Formats: sequence, structure tokens, C-alpha cells
Amino acid sequence: MLKKSSFSKRLLHFYADISHSSFDLDDEYRIINPYQGNNSDLVKEIMQQFYQKFYDDDKPRRLIIGSSPSRRASGVIGIPFEDTKHLSELGIYIDNFYITKSSSGFLYDVMTEYGGCEKFYGDFYMNFAFPLCLVKIKPNGNEVNCNYYESQELKNILNNFIVKNIRAQVDLGIDTSVCYCIGSGGNYHFLSGINNKYGFFNKIIPLEHPRYIMQYHSKDKNVYLNKYLDALNKC
Repeated sequence: MLKKSSFSKRLLHFYADISHSSFDLDDEYRIINPYQGNNSDLVKEIMQQFYQKFYDDDKPRRLIIGSSPSRRASGVIGIPFEDTKHLSELGIYIDNFYITKSSSGFLYDVMTEYGGCEKFYGDFYMNFAFPLCLVKIKPNGNEVNCNYYESQELKNILNNFIVKNIRAQVDLGIDTSVCYCIGSGGNYHFLSGINNKYGFFNKIIPLEHPRYIMQYHSKDKNVYLNKYLDALNKC
């Protein structure tokens, strides 16, 4: 593990490493890498502001891990589960694009009830099993979000990278007593298999994805909110 540097510096080093990743995928899939391309300088600036604001220390955090970023949210701005609306409320302003998602809205409600963003980010670090945006190209040319566990072929291609990615995040200085998995289906089952083999965490706690909650169970939002808070506060 990298020593004697702040969590934020280790994070920025981690992102610099994955920014150069490449994959041999079929033509029906495409990777969106926010850390390369036309907006990469802006993304780096956003990341520096965000991580220096909340992670400029050497305190261990517990990992909250999703599957992969959305092409219209984290896949654009580079900060897991954030959007431009909430970043602006934190004093991080982005003029070039505007993105707001119900997923980050739910998580911000969790953060508020937990005690606010500073307390939350002081205890937790959020990222993804596959930290780059993966999209599937439909026959008409439209692109849709895709999960790494969508097919066995994808899992086979990306498995080694995901293992390497999780190990690299653990080496940032993560508290490995528990990991919270956003996505209680495919993401949880895949990560559980990896964890059984490599022993990254003492246990993994599954939590329903905020998009699933807000799209299909919005009337029960408080039930899921309390489930998140119970899980985060008990460990």
C-alpha cells in the first residue's frame, strides 16, 4: 500500500493509472473513459477539488462499491455516484454540462440522514467494481448502459481487471472489515465470488441499487433509506 500520503493523493494516483486502461471488446460494446478525451482536463479538475475537499487525510474508509458508472452521470464527471447539481451545492461548479440523477439524489438523502457529506465521506469511499463506463450499442446505433456481468463473455474479459481494480482500491487504505455492495443481484453475486477466492473483505453487505429503488419502489423510499442507514451504522 502507498504510505505517508493523503487518501486524496492516493486516489488521484489510482485514477491516473486506470485512465490508460484498454480492453478488447466486441463491436457491440464500448468503453467511455471520462479520464481521457475532450473533457479529461475538466474531469481532473473536478476530481482534485472533490477529493481534496473530503479526503485530504490518511483516515481509513469503508468501501461502498457499485457495478459501473452511468454514461450520463459518473461516466461523464468522473466522481462515483455524484452529479453536477450536488457538486455545485458543495461549491464545485461545472459550467460545461449539467447532470442530475435520482440515484445520487437517494444517496444524498442517505448522506444527510447519516450526518452530512463531510461525516459520510469521512467514513466511506464510493467507487465501482468496473470504474469505467460500459455501454452496449444497439442495432439502431443507440447506446445504453451495460453492466459488466451482463454476459459470461464480458465477465471473462473483464474479470482480471476487476480483481486488479478492487485490490488497488483496498490498497488505498480501505477498512476491509466490511464492504457495501450497491446492487443486490448480479453485482453482489459476482463480487461475492471474487471475495470468496481472494478474501478482500471480511464480509460484503448487499444493498438495493438507488435506481431500482427510485424507479420501482419510490413509495417505499424510506424503507430502503433506513435499510442503508442501519447497515452503515451497525459496522
